Amino acid sequence: MSYYKPCPSCREPILFYKNPVPTVDIVVFVHPGKIVLIERKNYPEGWALPGGFVDYGESAEHAATREAREETGLDVVLTGLLGVYSHPDRDPRFHTLSSVYMAHPLNKDNLKAGDDASEARLFSLHDLPDLVFDHNKIINDFMVFQNKLGYK
Repeated sequence: MSYYKPCPSCREPILFYKNPVPTVDIVVFVHPGKIVLIERKNYPEGWALPGGFVDYGESAEHAATREAREETGLDVVLTGLLGVYSHPDRDPRFHTLSSVYMAHPLNKDNLKAGDDASEARLFSLHDLPDLVFDHNKIINDFMVFQNKLGYK
């Protein structure tokens, strides 16, 4: 999808492309069998994986560790890329493309909501609240991945 806007200097038309917005989500796994979720302050409200937008000039990996720290108070070590989630309807606000990382916290005792989160808590993978976005699918994919590795 593309459109034209006038150049601010010469007023000639400039071609722009409408692209998905890059985001990250983080599955912060705490052994045995728990993950960190945040309760969102902003629309869409509800429980979610920690995550957010990748800033201009920032790598997705740095965005993931930054968002985890900002929303949960946790410093994390990324352990891998779970996948890329890009369905156009995954976010009700606009089309996003999320790189989803798996991580372990360096110190789970520092868990505390911050930034866009009103609450941050540990949940058992087998007793999760209703989640916003496509985070149920992401967590299900994470559980399949864990089972393939032999983790419970």
